[in-house]
Amino acid sequence: MILLGPTGVGKSTTAVKIAKAFDGEVISCDSMQVYRGFDVGTDKIPADKREGIAHYLLDIVDSSVQFTAADFVKHALSAVRTIQGKKKLPIITGGTGLYLKALIDGLFPEGKKDPHVRDKLEEEAKTKGLENLQKRLERIDPVYAQKIGKNDRIRIIRALEVYHSTKKPISDHFPSTKSHIKDFNILRIGLKLERKELYRKIEQRVDGMFAQGIVEEVEALLKSGVEETSPPFRALGYKHVLSHLKRELSLEETIDLTKKDTRHYAKRQMTWFRKMEGILWFSPLDFSSIAGTIKGFLV
Repeated sequence: MILLGPTGVGKSTTAVKIAKAFDGEVISCDSMQVYRGFDVGTDKIPADKREGIAHYLLDIVDSSVQFTAADFVKHALSAVRTIQGKKKLPIITGGTGLYLKALIDGLFPEGKKDPHVRDKLEEEAKTKGLENLQKRLERIDPVYAQKIGKNDRIRIIRALEVYHSTKKPISDHFPSTKSHIKDFNILRIGLKLERKELYRKIEQRVDGMFAQGIVEEVEALLKSGVEETSPPFRALGYKHVLSHLKRELSLEETIDLTKKDTRHYAKRQMTWFRKMEGILWFSPLDFSSIAGTIKGFLV
């Protein structure tokens, strides 16, 4: 089964409750929780709160690695097979919509990867600005350019890289993709709260991150040699903490900006999830209804 929803809604806790009730194990679908050492800022569920339930795809790569949707699909399918081999219920949970889409709808062949092309695009983004690459993508693939944000560095560069290697716009590849789980019977459950309540929980969560030491976590990571340009430092909260440590932001400004960014991210997540088919929506507070639905599905 798949359990999804916006950040802060309570997916991790609910996944553990489901796993305990239905003899399952949890596969994380979070693009940042895969990184070792990035715990507080990613809200990674601590070992003592997992209640003995096995969790997969947490702490599996170093900070220097660019973890992709293709990597997620490969690791997630391996975890599903492992869990099924134990005769247990695989519970994929998280809020990274792109990863879920890649798993459900499939991935396309991206052609031969050329690190020199990516390096050249990265350097161009630094020297001439990301806007220059974004305008090029608009000319090459206006359909995809409209779907992603103008500041989405990773997807802009990836789209240009795909075009270079395949000579086709990335949007032309999507119709030919095939699902990796088309033969699976999948229950899709979404968690949602009223916006006011979700935002309250988000603010509470951000306050908790700073109380638990996200600033100290970043200081320790930098001292250990992790580069500021490492992929996980793009996660919510971390980039503002980096600015705070450079004395560009006060602590209060850092916390406020993190809350603002997290609210905006939750809004984008819900926009993404509403476009996905077959999701049954529940409040995380109504576990009896969630459990009843899962029980009916497993019969």
